[in-house]
Amino acid sequence: MTPAHIRLRFADGLLFFLAARHRRSGSVELPHDGTSTLGHAVQSLGVPLTEVGELTVHGPGEATGRAVGPGYRPREAETAYVPTAPRPQAVPAPGPPRFVLDVHLGALARRLRLVGLDAAYGNDASDDELLAQAGRERRVLLTQDRGLLLRRALWLGAYVRGARPDDQLLDVLDRFAPPLKPWTRCMACNGTLAPVAKSEIAPLLRPGTRRTYDSFMRCVSCSRVFWRGAHSGRLESLVDRAVGAAAETERGRGVTVGDAPADGGAATDRGAKANAPRLAGGSEPA
Repeated sequence: MTPAHIRLRFADGLLFFLAARHRRSGSVELPHDGTSTLGHAVQSLGVPLTEVGELTVHGPGEATGRAVGPGYRPREAETAYVPTAPRPQAVPAPGPPRFVLDVHLGALARRLRLVGLDAAYGNDASDDELLAQAGRERRVLLTQDRGLLLRRALWLGAYVRGARPDDQLLDVLDRFAPPLKPWTRCMACNGTLAPVAKSEIAPLLRPGTRRTYDSFMRCVSCSRVFWRGAHSGRLESLVDRAVGAAAETERGRGVTVGDAPADGGAATDRGAKANAPRLAGGSEPA
């Protein structure tokens, strides 16, 4: 008896997930046992369902495709079309998207925080801890590890495209269209920043800083103090590019892109006393 087969056709944006022998055509024929789901077939080829949009199938002689879910069980000789995930991609409630990043995306985490996005990150978190945190806190797991995205325990995840952190930031903004609030989060710990009177933190500042700057922000979680200083130009340029790209991408989608408040800052002072609130480093995000 001739074994049953199905065919999967992948959108161009998914081809890099496939084995090299399948990338040119983007079409793969698979034996099918009649019980495995379409989602299982897709992931068996290395394509995480997190990266896939609405699946459609059509059988021999059918003029149009039918929308189906990942749990659909294909029939003999059916062809399935596998598109990329929609952009912008909606994220289930509550509220705007929040993120957790794997250990290799620390530079991206700092950039997300710089533009005001809730981005949890730990440089020693295990895969199981990341999956648990994503589910418990309803965060989108951002990673370039497809194995993580293939895990059944994952609540919601996304493959981050791009080799450079600046490009990765633009990819996340394009995919999720989150509302931006630059200069409102601590780049070190992800806490929120609040204005603080200079008189409150003056003893923590070096004399040159006290003479030169008047507007300061302090993290409500870790007490680091931020202000616009010698290193702020690079950060302001990064924020401007992110806000501009988000506005261009989201024009017509009704998504709010925030403006940077005048007193948000990035330069910091390393001269704090040991028993004083810790001040963040003054370097740019790596």
